[in-house]
Amino acid sequence: MPIKARENLIGAWAFLIGVASAAVFGIIATMTKQNINPLILGILAVLGGVVGYFVAEKDIKTFLLASVSLVIVAFAGIQGSIQSAAILGVNINRVITNIMGALLFLFIPSTIVVALKTVFSIAKS
Repeated sequence: MPIKARENLIGAWAFLIGVASAAVFGIIATMTKQNINPLILGILAVLGGVVGYFVAEKDIKTFLLASVSLVIVAFAGIQGSIQSAAILGVNINRVITNIMGALLFLFIPSTIVVALKTVFSIAKS
């Protein structure tokens, strides 16, 4: 049985909890026709900071490429004109917008933390 690395365990759990929470609360906000609670968005931002802090040195380039891509696509998806479609009475446009908005609160802080860590490591060299 291979030994699993545990160097990113905290960051991995924070990421998993954050993505699952963003999806769940995005759907709940759509069903209740309300915005996501600012406290929950704050918790997502803190989880994003934790995720960014625990990104391993060897994974920084991959993480930054993936997270910046996700932030750009999520922002474009929110700002763009997504066709309004309803399935079983649920406005899919609103569901996607809420989930993407919540994911932005998770990924923007993590991207900033990783970018700052990278800049400081370059400045130290």
